[in-house]
Amino acid sequence: MINDNPQASLFAGEQEDQDTALNASANQSAPDTVTLAAPLAAPLAARMRPQNLTDYVGQQHMLGEESPLRLAIEQGHCHSLIFWGPPGSGKTTLAEIIAHHVNAKVIRLSAVTSGIKDIRLAIEQAKIRTSNDSGNNRTLLFVDEVHRFNKSQQDAFLPFIEDGTIIFIGATTQNPAFELNQAILSRARVYTLKKLNCDELAQVLTRALAFISTEQKICINIDDDAQQSLLNRSDGDARRLLNLLENCFDSQESSLSTNNRNITITVKLIAQVAGSKIALYDKGGDAFYDLISAFHKSVRGSDADAALYWYARILTGGGDALYVARRLLAIASEDIGNADPRAMQLAINAWDTFHRVGPSEGERAIAQAVVYMALAPKSNAVYMAFSQAKVLAEQTSSLDVPDHLKNSTSEITKNLGHGVDYRYAHNEVNAFAAGENYFPEALAQANSYNTALYQPSDRGLEKQLKEKLNYLKQLNQNSTEQRYEQRDELLDE
Repeated sequence: MINDNPQASLFAGEQEDQDTALNASANQSAPDTVTLAAPLAAPLAARMRPQNLTDYVGQQHMLGEESPLRLAIEQGHCHSLIFWGPPGSGKTTLAEIIAHHVNAKVIRLSAVTSGIKDIRLAIEQAKIRTSNDSGNNRTLLFVDEVHRFNKSQQDAFLPFIEDGTIIFIGATTQNPAFELNQAILSRARVYTLKKLNCDELAQVLTRALAFISTEQKICINIDDDAQQSLLNRSDGDARRLLNLLENCFDSQESSLSTNNRNITITVKLIAQVAGSKIALYDKGGDAFYDLISAFHKSVRGSDADAALYWYARILTGGGDALYVARRLLAIASEDIGNADPRAMQLAINAWDTFHRVGPSEGERAIAQAVVYMALAPKSNAVYMAFSQAKVLAEQTSSLDVPDHLKNSTSEITKNLGHGVDYRYAHNEVNAFAAGENYFPEALAQANSYNTALYQPSDRGLEKQLKEKLNYLKQLNQNSTEQRYEQRDELLDE
């Protein structure tokens, strides 16, 4: 049923409506329409859940006028969907609105509390409804936190999505590419929901204040600073905004009387009600990898300040400083390399310091390494060379080791020619056997493969290494003792 009161519809936040959950057994009849309105005892976020697209706030990148999804919903057409977005962005609400427009019965499951038995029961309800000859026999199965279902539980939906028994809508805060089966993703389109911006949250707040004033018959006094404080603390989460506003109201409710129907919400009150902000950091989830990615990119980009900031963000969120230390070791070889070989030793020293003196001083030692690596000269020459070497090795893995490089450990191997004509570098001028070649002959002479793998940069120590490399190449070219004849033969692939 659609609530005619314009104040009763509000935001793109989501709240489980336990009182409207349809978990009836398969032999129980259920109404053809779903009542979206929440009881007065429900939280403010549930009481103000939007019931149509007009009242839905946010997500205009996919629900704007004339957008394909909006048109499909308004025309009563719907396919299976995955809504991926942060908490309070409107995933559950949008599923409810879709169910109303397609005139389908909603069955709700939470992957947190449901198992395979609940899935089977929901499917049985949908089958009974599908077999009903009446025109209204569609079932929308909404699964909240769908990423918490394991592979076998996710697989249980597949045949019934395929044959149209259910319209499947899953909601998740985690990246579907990592958390959901490919089979599910091939049958359901993924839509990405975003945090609400400041203007959208302000719209939510304005409606909420009007709604509470009307519902409770009170006058709410809140200045611009207090409103801005609410918006800032909500961090794009409409549900968080409404819960915080409701908590402020509840804390002042005892002061209301028949003669006094005024409530004042101040910045101080909001701070007291909100308490300490919990940092967004879900170890193993998207927030975790996003913070690590921002940290790594800041070091690679030589921004010491930003690198320290993201490192502190990781610690503030409860992250492990040693994870950062391990990442620094990766950065030392991937992004700095031989431009400054000291970076790797400093990373190891910071890690060792953490174990020796504990977190307080150890975290500071890691911070020291963070700053050094951010400001160190950068080169990915070793990283690129090793990557190319692995590809080359895979492509030419059948080539035999040249006889002069084979290990000669017995008379038998000596008679086979192992180690014959090997030039011991220390017996050569400058300890360098000019003209020698250490690749298989076919590979060294083929022009279809590039064996010049390491290309040092002009930064840091690599500038000197590059000069040395060019010097050695010149000695090789000028040598009269060439290991292989100089010719260009294509390697027989």
